[in-house]
Amino acid sequence: MALHVKKGDNVLVLAGKDKGKTGKIVSADPKNGVVVVDGVNIVTKHKKPRSAQQTGGIEKVNGNIDASNVQIICPACGKATRIAAGEVDGKKVRLCKKCGANMDAKAPKAEKKTRKAKTAEAVETPAEETVKKTTVKRTKKTAQSSEN
Repeated sequence: MALHVKKGDNVLVLAGKDKGKTGKIVSADPKNGVVVVDGVNIVTKHKKPRSAQQTGGIEKVNGNIDASNVQIICPACGKATRIAAGEVDGKKVRLCKKCGANMDAKAPKAEKKTRKAKTAEAVETPAEETVKKTTVKRTKKTAQSSEN
């Protein structure tokens, strides 16, 4: 059975004790139809030490949630939505039912100045100031030496 969500998707929990919480899918098991969402359905596990070096104790871990109890959050519109199947450039993709955005495409990031451009700007300004300072100093020294 194929799932409507994948590892790495942001989802909203629709049912259960953590209804209304959001989180990122840590793992998905399509065979059993369950997903593990980070920070949701926290369960207590009692761990027994298996050797003298290991320590036992009680751990809090993320439990499974049935895949039908989560709904994907569209990265474009930010709303919890169902999935539509579509085809873009000959590939099957998941589309948002509300806004029609491609769920499998990476969200466009804001353009950043390249590091080279920043360093080039930073280098030009101090270099010009340094040149001006050195020429002023040299002219003072030459003026003093010519007076003597």
